[in-house]
Amino acid sequence: MVIDTRGMPESEELDDEEEDGEPLIGPVQRVPVTRIVITPPRLEAMLLHLRGVAPYMQARFTEKAQAQMAEQMMAGSTAKKGRQRKPRDFEADFRDAAHVSDDGWYGVPAAAFRAAAIDACRMTGYQMTRAKMSIFVMADGLDRNEQTPLVRLLAGEPERNQMAVRNSTGVADIRVRPLWRTWEIDVKVTYDADQFTASDVVNLFDRAGKQVGIGEGRPFSKKSYGLGFGLFHIVEP
Repeated sequence: MVIDTRGMPESEELDDEEEDGEPLIGPVQRVPVTRIVITPPRLEAMLLHLRGVAPYMQARFTEKAQAQMAEQMMAGSTAKKGRQRKPRDFEADFRDAAHVSDDGWYGVPAAAFRAAAIDACRMTGYQMTRAKMSIFVMADGLDRNEQTPLVRLLAGEPERNQMAVRNSTGVADIRVRPLWRTWEIDVKVTYDADQFTASDVVNLFDRAGKQVGIGEGRPFSKKSYGLGFGLFHIVEP
């Protein structure tokens, strides 16, 4: 795309004297033309086959939790007055914590891999803001409940993991989440070839798998030191 910017069109010189002989205005100067050339993005794609080297644990924010939050917000200051606490259904917590697609397969949010690759830029000196506009992960489907874009997880049924944790308020809690000890996944990556080479992308995802991780308990967790979960490496498909 080429854009021409011109300040004023070229015009003839004006009369530089009034009738009484006093100078009125000098000759109009020609304004140089600035040409701005915007090249189209060179988007290229690759398929990366990733294999987990540590367990992958998932925690989807369920509709039940969202409904409870909305109920408390609407109740306002009366939210806790006379409210009875319902029995906890740990089996339901376990089922609801998994991302399941419209077609019934388990998936990982596509944004998890993109975020891991962008976070890995911290170790390379590359600007994370530019990486946000240069690396994209294509989804295989959508979550059947909340329409989150998902990449299909190549694994069997998850096992039920029950773990004591502390909430952000410091209160102890029990979390029941799905965990896969062995897992693989095919990630379709689109990238800006003017910013990254194919080798750059492979190395960036390799760093993401070894230093960042995905899911719950990953090493580069924003709120903890992690459990060493969610690590992976790139293998031949």
